[in-house]
Amino acid sequence: MLITDVMKQSPLRLLGDETGDIFVPGKFGAVMAGPGVGKTSLMVQLALYALLSEKSVLHISLNDPVHKVSLWYEEVFKNLSVSTSTIQMQEIWETVQKHRFIMTFQVEGFSVPKLRERLTDLTEQGIFSPQMLIIDGLPFDPPAEDTLSALKELAVSQNLSAWFTVQTPCNEAVPFGPVPGSIADRFDLMIFLQPDGKEVKITPIKGTRSENKPPELYLDAATMLIHRRGDAA
Repeated sequence: MLITDVMKQSPLRLLGDETGDIFVPGKFGAVMAGPGVGKTSLMVQLALYALLSEKSVLHISLNDPVHKVSLWYEEVFKNLSVSTSTIQMQEIWETVQKHRFIMTFQVEGFSVPKLRERLTDLTEQGIFSPQMLIIDGLPFDPPAEDTLSALKELAVSQNLSAWFTVQTPCNEAVPFGPVPGSIADRFDLMIFLQPDGKEVKITPIKGTRSENKPPELYLDAATMLIHRRGDAA
């Protein structure tokens, strides 16, 4: 099975915008959920989808050290390998790793100028040049609006797409509730995760082409892989 076959099988293709693209340069996406629901797992799958699309990904974690983030990728990819049953998955894994860079910050130590400085070091030295940002763990308290504005300028200037995790209260049923309108307006695509029995329901709520007629997509509790309702996980 080739990379293109893996891509065609991925339900993530259903979550893009009206053009079908999940990674539009200069645009922001958000994965919203309560604590421990599966935000990081879905973000890793988004990153892997981008990597399989031959896009280079800079994964920024404000929660976990590099080795823990790496384990997330390995675990998700291992489960993906089982589900696709291909002997070429190891070769694919070695290929995609070359196009991924993991960077960590302490929450209180993160700032856009620091990110820009480290990004400039990577690109000017020819070490890594990302096309997509994953930012996991950014707190969305009032100062976040200024941070998002600065990140938007960075994304546009560097021709980057960016996806963020947004934590909501664990009992929040209305995804916009905990996010101020001025913050929500900054995102072009938004996806909400909510526990549903032994699974986690994935609901597109803004900007996706399936927003008005969402597909029945879920995260499997055992593998945390995305699947359609009725399909084998």
